[in-house]
Amino acid sequence: MAKIERFEDLQSWQKARQLTNLIYDLTERPKFSKDFRLNGQIQGAAGSIMHNIAEGFDAGSNPEFIRFLKIARRSASEVQSQLYLALDREYITQDELSAAYNLATETKRLINGMIGYLRKT
Repeated sequence: MAKIERFEDLQSWQKARQLTNLIYDLTERPKFSKDFRLNGQIQGAAGSIMHNIAEGFDAGSNPEFIRFLKIARRSASEVQSQLYLALDREYITQDELSAAYNLATETKRLINGMIGYLRKT
């Protein structure tokens, strides 16, 4: 296993970055981009995932890192919920929802793994 020296080395952060970029790609579409409230909320929630992982990495203690990881995990759930509204408003397709939802689920799985690891050490 490679040594983790920077937050960029964390798989959870890497996956969150992929999710955030996917969300930005979806929200740049003309119809979606005009829904300023949902657009801003889902972009903010997606960014919050990767930013909280990064911030927690430098928190200085495992309990504090875990606290930031839990915030990141909740933000991923928020993105998943907002994706349904985007689908209902016909801003995205069912396939696009599934792709983004699954990426958020994978991100949460990695976050949960990191929380479990930190609790043991």
